[in-house]
Order: sequence, then structure tokens, then C-alpha cells
Amino acid sequence: MVERPARPPGGETTTVRPRITRRALVAGTALAAGGGLSAAAVAAPRPDLWDRWLEHRPQSTAIVDFGGWSSWLTTYRRMDRDGVARIDYRAAIRDRDRVRRLIDDWSEVDVDGLDRTWQFAFWVNLYNLVTVDTVLDAYPVGSIRDIDISPGLFANGPWGAKLVVIAGEPLSLDDIEHRILRPIWNQDPRIHYAVNCAAIGCPNLAAEAFVPGNGEALLDNGARAYVNDPRGARWAGRSLTVSSIYRWFDEDFGGTEAGVLDHLRRYAAPDLAGRLAGRRGYDRTAYDWALNDWATTPGA
Repeated sequence: MVERPARPPGGETTTVRPRITRRALVAGTALAAGGGLSAAAVAAPRPDLWDRWLEHRPQSTAIVDFGGWSSWLTTYRRMDRDGVARIDYRAAIRDRDRVRRLIDDWSEVDVDGLDRTWQFAFWVNLYNLVTVDTVLDAYPVGSIRDIDISPGLFANGPWGAKLVVIAGEPLSLDDIEHRILRPIWNQDPRIHYAVNCAAIGCPNLAAEAFVPGNGEALLDNGARAYVNDPRGARWAGRSLTVSSIYRWFDEDFGGTEAGVLDHLRRYAAPDLAGRLAGRRGYDRTAYDWALNDWATTPGA
């Protein structure tokens, strides 16, 4: 797994232009871990199709019951006044078996027998469920990046660890996101608003499970909510800071800063769209890796 950019404890990673080429970023991974290159400059994984998961049945009428996940979200997901969706991990850990039962149930799903719409919902929901499960296993923890269970000397966080078995295949979070979701669904940039990495800087975890009937709405709503939140784009005078997501995964957003700006304008509210008019690039990127923990909210 390629290492994610580092976050100073309790704070936010900010990267100022000029940008470094992807080749330099990948080549510098080991240097970053050893202090020879800023870890904030390390690239994120690229899509790498796992052919085994191309199997699907277009005419299938099979469905998956995600009601238990929606119920869990209703119980433990809470919206803060700042627009960040947080999880009450402290309360959820007392209901630990509920998440484990869901994982056990979903591990029995015949994913190959689903159509593409149900497969998309399955993989997104599974990614988010396994992320929650991973945090609960390590809780209390200040950041998901502190859960260093991925293989490799310089690995950071849990994304490379095999955490769930589906159809006999051990899968990591990186497998689900970068080897299944992104390549099979044509690097739809809205995927980045659907999968949640349990960080404040991440797009909000949806309030309900993805299913074919709500998937498009949840994707579009997630894009609009994030783009128009300071985590997505914010101004300091004439200086524009965007989420590091748009740099890490720039190929999903057109491959250039101009492509990122085009994406932002597509979902921007009128005020933001007006300020973005004519812009072809941004000035810096930022991301807050602090855990999306309700217990750290004032008054919680």
C-alpha cells in the first residue's frame, strides 16, 4: 500500500504548491517515511482492476438487506453543528457485536450473483462498515492513521490489511476502493464522497445505507455537501485551499487542477461557483486526519 499523507497529531495537513509529479511522489515513499521527503507529498494508490470481481449478473433480481446498517447509522451517526458527521464510537463499542454480526452476514452474500447496481451498494456499504469495525477494534484512538496494522515496513494505517473475506477472498480496504470500486465504476469521482475513512477531513458518512434506489441521490448529495463545505473548498482572501482528496486522486477529477476546478463548479452553490469562475487552479490543499469521533465534540 502506498502511504497516505501524514497529519500532525491533532491538526491538519496543508500542502502548498508547486505540485510534485506522481513519479516523484511514488519514488519518494520510503524517503518520506525516513524523513528525507515530506510525507504530505506521497501519492495515493492508483486504480488497479482485480479481474476476479468483474463477474456480475445483469438480469439478476437478487437483493441484499442493508437495513441493519441503516439502523446502526441512525443510532450512532450524529451531525455536529459544523456540518461534520461524527460517530459515537464510545457508545457503539458497548454494542460491539452488532457490527460483527453485520460483517458475518454480508460475508455470506453471493456478490457474483448481483447486478451492478447492487454490487456498487454492497462494496460501498462494506467499505464503510469495515472501517467502523476497524476503528472500534482499536478505540480509543485519535486518528485512523494510528491503527498501524497494514503490512510493510513503511505502511501506515489499516488500509492494506486483509480485514474481511468475501467469496473466499481476503480483502483490504485498499482492495475494495482501488481494485474494485474505482476501476469497475470508471473512476466516478463521486465514489470519494461515498467511502468514508473515519477522518474529520473526509466527506461525511451517509446517514443511510446505499441501495440502488438511493445511490445516485446519495452520491450527488455527498458531492454537493462536501464541495460547499470548508473541508472541500475554502478561501482566505483570494487564496483557494481545497481538500487533499483532489490532489491525491487527481486522475479521478480530470487529471489536472483545471479539472478539479471544473468538478468543484459542477457541484458548487452559486456563491462558491461565482468565486471559482475563471479559476484554473488552487493554491494549497489540506486534510484533517483527526478521528470523526463524537466524544471529541464540545459538550458530547
